[in-house]
Amino acid sequence: MKDAQQEQNPSRKIDERIAELGDWRGDMLSRIRVLIRETAPDIVEEWKWRGVPTWYRDGMICTGETYKDKVKMTFAKGASLPDPTGLFNSSLDGNVRRAIDFREGDAIDEEALSALIRAAVARNAS
Repeated sequence: MKDAQQEQNPSRKIDERIAELGDWRGDMLSRIRVLIRETAPDIVEEWKWRGVPTWYRDGMICTGETYKDKVKMTFAKGASLPDPTGLFNSSLDGNVRRAIDFREGDAIDEEALSALIRAAVARNAS
């Protein structure tokens, strides 16, 4: 029974996804994940839609989708979040979501991204 539970563990599935990518996308997703968990230590990791790492706290905070040429971090309620440094560079036309596309070689502005994560957590808590 324990093997079945471990198989369904979202955090384990995210670990496996990072390992199976085996390239810059895995490294980027791992760095994003560490930053999320450091910024909001009580965040809950989920595995949705047949393979999308998703983070929740009082509702969905964000997802970490991987594509051939990018890692997309989509904030569920991003349109309502302050983004003074202009991190959002994708899904800008939507009424609710906003995303950040990270490409190979991109640096993460950890301070600005942590601020977005904190804002999303606060938004969900209100």
